[in-house]
Amino acid sequence: MSLIVFILLHMSILAYALIGGVFLAFSDFIMRSLAYTDGASGVQAMQVINREVFRWIFMTLFLGMAAVSVFIVIYSVMNLAGGPGMLILIGALVYLLGCFAVTVFFNVPMNEALAGMDLESNATRDYWTGTYLPRWTAWNTVRTIACALSAALVLSGLTWLTQMQIRLV
Repeated sequence: MSLIVFILLHMSILAYALIGGVFLAFSDFIMRSLAYTDGASGVQAMQVINREVFRWIFMTLFLGMAAVSVFIVIYSVMNLAGGPGMLILIGALVYLLGCFAVTVFFNVPMNEALAGMDLESNATRDYWTGTYLPRWTAWNTVRTIACALSAALVLSGLTWLTQMQIRLV
């Protein structure tokens, strides 16, 4: 394994954990706090959050890790054999499916629906409390777990691979 790939895997572990930490904050206390507001205030706050998330830091990390994860999958299939390679491969796939795909297919469509809603409408408050809060938070929790699992799997695979290489020396 080249030094560049070795460093990339280490940085991926950190990035998966950081992204998971953002999602954890939402599942653990941000969404619960927004649920305690009157419906219009929670919706308005989430609409602002959903616009602000497109700032370059989080989106670069989130989207960049999707691209990096594709690279890790391809690299693992082509260059890493055995248990360590499989753990690294699965870690990258878990991010792609459990975090990135869940975001694209579940969280983003709910965010887009919420973005166009009138704050004063009863239908908006019903959607907010009956659909958005429970479903968005559930899918967000899936993303949180996926990120943590991705970091743990890549860390385990990289540690195992390193230990194997040390024994060979």
